Amino acid sequence: MLYFLLLLLCSVTFSNQTEDDWKLVHTTQGPVRGRKDPDGIYVFYGIPYATAPTAEDKFKAPLPPPKWEEPLDAIDKGVVCPQALFGAQASKLSIQEDCLIANIYVPDTEEKNLSVMVHIHGGALRYGFGNSYTAKNLMKSKKLIVVNFNYRLGIHGFLCLGTESVPGNAGFKDMIAALRWVKKNIASFGGNPNDVTISGYSAGATAADLLILSKSSQGLFQKVIIESGSNLAAFAVQLNPLQNAKTHAKSLNFTGDPNDMNLVEKFYTYASYETLTKQAFKPRKDSTYLFTACVERDIGTNEVFLHDSPINILQKGDFIKVPMLYGFANMEGLLRIPNFDIWSNDMDKMFFDYLPGDLAFNSDTEKYEVAKKIKEFYFHEEPVSRNNIIGYVNYFTDVMAAYPSLKSVQLNLQSGNKRIYLYEYSFVDDDTPFVPYTKIKGASHCAQTLAVLDGVSETNSDERNASLELQNMKTIMREMWHNFITNGEPVPQNSSLPGWPAVSASKSSYMSLGQAVELREGLLSDRVGFWSDVYDKHYRQPVPPPVSQF
Repeated sequence: MLYFLLLLLCSVTFSNQTEDDWKLVHTTQGPVRGRKDPDGIYVFYGIPYATAPTAEDKFKAPLPPPKWEEPLDAIDKGVVCPQALFGAQASKLSIQEDCLIANIYVPDTEEKNLSVMVHIHGGALRYGFGNSYTAKNLMKSKKLIVVNFNYRLGIHGFLCLGTESVPGNAGFKDMIAALRWVKKNIASFGGNPNDVTISGYSAGATAADLLILSKSSQGLFQKVIIESGSNLAAFAVQLNPLQNAKTHAKSLNFTGDPNDMNLVEKFYTYASYETLTKQAFKPRKDSTYLFTACVERDIGTNEVFLHDSPINILQKGDFIKVPMLYGFANMEGLLRIPNFDIWSNDMDKMFFDYLPGDLAFNSDTEKYEVAKKIKEFYFHEEPVSRNNIIGYVNYFTDVMAAYPSLKSVQLNLQSGNKRIYLYEYSFVDDDTPFVPYTKIKGASHCAQTLAVLDGVSETNSDERNASLELQNMKTIMREMWHNFITNGEPVPQNSSLPGWPAVSASKSSYMSLGQAVELREGLLSDRVGFWSDVYDKHYRQPVPPPVSQF
């Protein structure tokens, strides 16, 4: 009886769908049908933009997408790339090896050549999926289309051995494939393929910032939005990808000789997806990740995503110069608060273990001296404890986001990019929790993203539960972000918002997005100066996998 009731309910639901509720679009692969959602936006879920290689080819670049003749009903099947899922989320999503799908959000309008935002999800390049957040509120003007997508994660996306089977940067090559798909197909949805803004938060922001440096992304986007990430972050690029591969193989019970890279490659190539994703992500003391981008070794049979280290490319000026909306939250280091009670005592005794991984020293003595200098800068010769937890927050804010972001902006400026709009997000309200053991509040990692985007299950009416102050901030942020996506500047001349000029070598203006929205000068200048001195003397370049290991 229950079966027939469910069948009847499905039939009624389907019969209530009129032709106006569906939209047919012809892509280069075949026709797709999207459906109008309760917010009045046509959504095309799960369109394959490429095919993920599998079995022993699973670390290679993506393959062309499938083709079809009959209309594909683009409904949400919850497809995500292999990753460790926990709790309720695991029951709602479907892990698939062939997971390279895009979701297209199209406003209900007959206008063409709409601006396009392609959003890259975050999650430490280990977790997440394209539809983690939506941007329906950003689309209210009906002047833009939003695209998000899945890309391969963790080992599957970022193992880098420099061989034909495992060249590296598979996840970034997925992103290139997605952008190429948009270039070919977005006009059919009403979008302008020559007016594309890529955006991202956290690791997605780092990915967007790295895309600027890749020769394979030429002509695929015209503007970039960076939220709490940077191509110069310690975690952006693997410093020694072969060592990372060896270290992780041991943790997966690899019993062969870890110095025999042919055996290591064979182990990864034939390991199951379950084996490669069973471990949960744990933050590392040196603010790096095991599997991220790598400087590739050109082996002649694969398209190279990253041909040199980010800092070298930036310093040479050999990269895409496009308008940028670039910034971070004022307390990014709150991301590491869950580790505070465990790490604080350890930091007090062995602070050198917590130095950023992209620093190098000529001796242990030199390393200890630099560690002492940095510890004194943030903790003023006091123990790392609850009494100076703000020093802990500021330290990780600067290491993970603030310094690398501002350094990248500086190098962009020196290379001739004159359209960079810098911001710091610091808004808090009554619902923002205090920093533990204090009466101080701050904006945590990617707080600005939460102000601009919507949760995947969120409808417009849900935001009425937010404070009036937060609702007002969301309105302001969305107007600025929308202006940038559609016009290339966050505050046009005729706007009622405070003027927001591009940062320049002579004037370091930035927009402070806090209780007041106002233009300021010299973002974290003292802290940036301190870290500039450290990195000028001790920066460690990432290296490609050496040939001699195979």
